[in-house]
Amino acid sequence: MTQSTIVESEYVNKSIDRWDSGRNIIFRFFFIFILLFVIPVKYEWYAHLFKSKSLYEVLSSMAGFRPGLIDIAGESGKWGLYSFASWGLTAIIAATGAYLWAWLSRNATPINVAKGYYWLRVLARYRIAIGIIAFGYLKLYPMQMPFPSEANLHTAFGDYAPFKLYWQAVGLSLWYQIFLGLLEIGAGILMFFRKTTALGAIINAGVLYNIAHANLAYDGAVHLYSGYFVVLSVFVLLQYLPGIWQVFIKRQDFAPNYYTPNWRTPGWRVAYLGGKYLFILLFLFYYGYKRYEMHYNEGKLKEPIVPGLANAAGYYHISKFDLNGKTLPYDPSDSVRWHDAVFERYSTFVYTVNKAYAINLDNGTPKATDLFKDYEFTGRAGGKRYLYYEIDSAENYLYLVDKNQKFARELVRERSNIRMDLRDKYQTVWRDSLHILRWEYNRLPNGNIRLAGRINDKDSINVILSKHKHQHAIGEGWYTRNNIYNYE
Repeated sequence: MTQSTIVESEYVNKSIDRWDSGRNIIFRFFFIFILLFVIPVKYEWYAHLFKSKSLYEVLSSMAGFRPGLIDIAGESGKWGLYSFASWGLTAIIAATGAYLWAWLSRNATPINVAKGYYWLRVLARYRIAIGIIAFGYLKLYPMQMPFPSEANLHTAFGDYAPFKLYWQAVGLSLWYQIFLGLLEIGAGILMFFRKTTALGAIINAGVLYNIAHANLAYDGAVHLYSGYFVVLSVFVLLQYLPGIWQVFIKRQDFAPNYYTPNWRTPGWRVAYLGGKYLFILLFLFYYGYKRYEMHYNEGKLKEPIVPGLANAAGYYHISKFDLNGKTLPYDPSDSVRWHDAVFERYSTFVYTVNKAYAINLDNGTPKATDLFKDYEFTGRAGGKRYLYYEIDSAENYLYLVDKNQKFARELVRERSNIRMDLRDKYQTVWRDSLHILRWEYNRLPNGNIRLAGRINDKDSINVILSKHKHQHAIGEGWYTRNNIYNYE
């Protein structure tokens, strides 16, 4: 027997002696609790995983897994305290399992707590690492919180849901968001290595707590997921707390004596290190490369990227509005006449009417096709309608589809092209299924635009948009970039 093996065996035996029955139950509790936190237990997750069409989708499913045994309906179940019910159920199951485990093994040989605790911490460390790195890439390639759109900058403050105000406040600063991304990726990397785990756990607990409490305060619905990493980070940090207290509070020397596995053959060590660095390679470099491709070369973002009408981006007053040949005067209570309009720099046209519409309270997710990207109108009221459009510049037509309508899930899932080719679909059954509109557009002096066409089967409009010259207090800001399109 080698000296290293003797040392390990002596340490393990001593560690077993030090763990009394009460602490053994605590270990068993955490063992079950952390496993239920880290390992997916829902059938839907595995069904989605096995439908993955690429390695990236597999990695994304692993990194983005969100634990939960039950879901509570209602506002508190989404944003409030009831959303933590699944954690409570997990704790009850873990406590019950720990006592049952202790009772069943009361006459058995004591378990090797040191080894079990070590590998449970490894599992938690790697789960934190891949999750926080995935979080970080969303900010490093700024796609999580885009700069506020023109229509959002012309939305009344009171029409915003709290989470949208918070997300747009972060979206105002490109470099702050990139810094957060670098911080999260760096903290995730620290979790891969034993010597830097304590520092990584401290950073992750602090950063993710800030995200968790901000989302809880602003109804962002991400508090549970970010709080999940806080819990795991604190669990990983528990081992180091006595040493931290000894050194930084009592200012005394501390000699760490933590269990580490002793690989009995070189082959086992090579296999372990090979698996470890392959894991790091996949989640740090390959995953990061795929995220870059999605952002810059595929356009799978929260914001649309197809360029809009040239030199039209801006905010417009409605100087004339004809419905079926009859001019409608401005009336702030009118639910038909437009109050204002916006052409975004990308292919979204927005108009405002005095009418209540259902509010989308999702955070918005990156999608391949511009028509289905909904971040720009989530979390806000105010009677705004968002229309995706494509341009036929030869005939001076815009082909438009209302983005607020409910699209078939199969249609959204299967689309991979950025554009919808609305002009071609207008002559097919797609015209009715997507409710495609065709409006004529004309350029007028002073940057004004005329739009004319049907808004449904029986009504037609003729609208003059007068461009408003303005400058936001924040200047031009920054915009999501990509390598597919250029913007004038």
